[in-house]
Amino acid sequence: MGCTSCSFKNKNSTNNTSNATACSSCSSDKMNVYDWLSNMTYPAHFTPFDIVEVRFKNGRKHFYKNTANLRLSIGDIIAVESSPGHDIGIISLTGELVKIQLKKHNIPHDSEEIKKIYRKATQKDIEVWEEARAKEKETQRKGRELLSKLNLKMKLSDVEYQGDGTKATFYYTADERVDFRQLIRDYATAFGIRVEMKQVGLRQEAARLGGVGSCGRELCCSTWLTDFRKVNTTAARYQQLSLNPQKLAGQCGKLKCCLNYELDSYLEALKEFPSQDVRLLTDTGHADFVKMDIFKGIMWYSYKHKDEFSKLIKLTKEQVKSIIEANNNKVTNISIEDYEAELIEDKEETTEDVIMQDSIDRFEKATKKQRSNKRKNKKKGNAAQANVNQEQKSQNRRKIVVKKKPRTNNNE
Repeated sequence: MGCTSCSFKNKNSTNNTSNATACSSCSSDKMNVYDWLSNMTYPAHFTPFDIVEVRFKNGRKHFYKNTANLRLSIGDIIAVESSPGHDIGIISLTGELVKIQLKKHNIPHDSEEIKKIYRKATQKDIEVWEEARAKEKETQRKGRELLSKLNLKMKLSDVEYQGDGTKATFYYTADERVDFRQLIRDYATAFGIRVEMKQVGLRQEAARLGGVGSCGRELCCSTWLTDFRKVNTTAARYQQLSLNPQKLAGQCGKLKCCLNYELDSYLEALKEFPSQDVRLLTDTGHADFVKMDIFKGIMWYSYKHKDEFSKLIKLTKEQVKSIIEANNNKVTNISIEDYEAELIEDKEETTEDVIMQDSIDRFEKATKKQRSNKRKNKKKGNAAQANVNQEQKSQNRRKIVVKKKPRTNNNE
C-alpha cells in the first residue's frame, strides 16, 4: 500500500510518495514487503494460512490470527485484539509467506503471542484512529515538558496511540535505570489515557524516527534492516578505512551497520596478501608494513629510524611474497628500492569532474561570438551604407541644377 491509499491523505502534507523519507502517518514505505506469490492461483480446495502480518506506526509489525475467516488482502485496515481495547493496523503480508516470517522470528503457529483479528475497520474505527494519531505530536511535546520538570536522565523519542485512543506508548532511551513512576502518573493525569513506557536502544530509535544517511539514501534500519548485528572497529580496519568516529558513526551515534555488508568480500581478498605483521629483512634494515591498497594489490613499506618512518616504498603483493620467501631462505642482502624501480606503474586513468569539463563561461562563448558577428555585420552594413551615401552625394554634385528665370512683362 502506498501513500496514495493512506487514510490520512489530504490531511497531512507529508503523505507524498515523492518525499525522500517514508510517510509519517501510515509508514507505508517502512519495512515494505513484496508478496511474490500474489499472482499464483491456489488449488480449489486449498485453505489459506490463517495468520497475517499487520503493520503499525513506524514499521512496527505483529502477527494476528484470522479466527473469523474474513477475506483479507494486503492493504486492508483491520481492528485487532489489544490490551485493553483494540488497535488499528494495516495488513502487510498474507498467505504462505507469513510462515517464513514466523520461522524467521522463531514464533510457533500456536503461540499465545499471536492475538486474533476482530473485524475489518469500519468508518467509525478509522475516524477514531485518525483523531488519536493527530494527538501524537502534541502529546510528545507536552510529554517532553513534563519530563524536563522532573529532571530525569531519559529522552522521549516517540509516542504512539492505540487505535481506539485509550492507550499511548511512550518510547524513550536512557543510559541507566530510571525511576519514572511519578512521570507515568503525570502523563495519565495530563492526557487522561493509559500510559505504557517502553525503552528502546539507539539503533531502534533511529529506525523508528528514520532519516537520510551520509550516502544520500534513506536509513537501512528504517526501510529494510531488522537484524541489528554487532559492528566493531575491526571491520573498518580490515577495509583499510580511516578510524574517524565522525565518518564511521551513523545517525544513532554507533558504528554504521553498512560496515558489515562487504566485510566478507574484503576478508576473502585479504587472503591473497601476505601477513602484515611480517617485517622485510633487507640490506638496509627491517622494513615495516604501513598501508595497502586492496583493489590495486599494492603494499607500502618503510624503514623506521628513531621512532620515525622514512620514505614510503611501494611494492606489489607478489614482490612482497618473493621477498618473504627469500628471507625464509636466509637471504637478507635485498634492496627493496630495486624492487620498486622494477615496478611498472600503470597509468592511472584520470577522471574529470563533469562540472569542470567545461569552462565557467562556456555558455557565454556562443553569446560573445554572436555579439562579435553582429558587430562585424553592423560594421559591414555601415560601410556599405556610407559608400552608397557617398555615391549619391557625388552624383548630386555632377547634376547641373538650372533655375528658371521668371518671365518679364513687355508692357513694363
